[in-house]
Amino acid sequence: MAMQIGILGAGQLGRMMALAGLPLGQQFTLLDPNGTPSAGIGELLTGSDDATLEDFIARADVVTYEFEHLPVTLLERIEQVRPVYPSSRAIAVCQHRAKEKALFSQLGIPTPEYRLVDSAEALEAAARELGCPVVAKSTTEGYDGKGQAVLRAPEQASEAWQSIGHDQLVVEAFVDFVREVSLIAVRGRDGSVRSYPITQNQHEEGILRYSVAPLPDVDATLQSTADGYIQALLDELDYVGVLSLELFQTRDGRLLANEMAPRVHNSGHWTMNGAVTSQFENHLRAIAGLPLGDTRARGLTCMVNVIGEEGDSAALLALDGVHLHRYGKAPRTGRKLAHINVVAEDYSTLMQRVHAVTALLPGAFDNTMHWDNV
Repeated sequence: MAMQIGILGAGQLGRMMALAGLPLGQQFTLLDPNGTPSAGIGELLTGSDDATLEDFIARADVVTYEFEHLPVTLLERIEQVRPVYPSSRAIAVCQHRAKEKALFSQLGIPTPEYRLVDSAEALEAAARELGCPVVAKSTTEGYDGKGQAVLRAPEQASEAWQSIGHDQLVVEAFVDFVREVSLIAVRGRDGSVRSYPITQNQHEEGILRYSVAPLPDVDATLQSTADGYIQALLDELDYVGVLSLELFQTRDGRLLANEMAPRVHNSGHWTMNGAVTSQFENHLRAIAGLPLGDTRARGLTCMVNVIGEEGDSAALLALDGVHLHRYGKAPRTGRKLAHINVVAEDYSTLMQRVHAVTALLPGAFDNTMHWDNV
């Protein structure tokens, strides 16, 4: 009998999970509490009332989710009758930056120097102590650049406090990093762990634009260090499923943890065409209790996010090495509508192909793309 997977959330991540699980014989029910599903696949439920939630639970053998901004109490309620992977403990830590940083410190995972503040005055004091620029972030919520502000001077504290609008902030010292990277790993029910190659990411206006993997200058030591950090997190949380860890690489080669996300992640979309087993399939293998798949890269891949407005599909697909993944969403400024995985056998060809792709995308940030190490 096919395993019934329940997914909280019905956006593009839920859609791609379902697409990866159908060949495994899995069936899916997706619940969108806000009534705006875009997945277009599986059984779709909408609403946040008790009857809808009970219907969702009844249809599922196991429950997972596509975003972490969920009430912990909701997951705890489901856990009383169904397995939930990742667990409510994992989401409680990941959706609260203070708890997340405390866990990093507990496990010996280095982070940028930071302070917790609960007023504009405390924010100003922290900015003076850490030295500007600093980044102030809400302890809860916030994604794609929302819920944060950069202070260039302590005197900007009052304005930043008002603009963020939360009662507690994490204030981080600015990191002189050479690049932003991330690591995607998966842990099975049996405790087995597999990691994907370190990925380099580029953000513009707080939104991920490009991811490249694998990288030519990541040696075994750096990969092993990152693998050790994420395995410590996975084991401490008794985690099941895919976890992403965003890091800064400093000029002296150190890795500093920025934040983690308890789900399949945008910076892992390259695995759909660039790895032996995608992050989506491996997440489903993990939560279903199946053996984990091979995470090695197949050639080189650059993931390009399509944001706000889509290009011409036929023109894009006429290019060599292009794989288009559309989400079925209506255009809107700042909205992720699709992603394109560009594959090649060498970095020069990869970058040439990426430039050809971005030339066909309205408003793409091709002129600021800088892969200094590739």
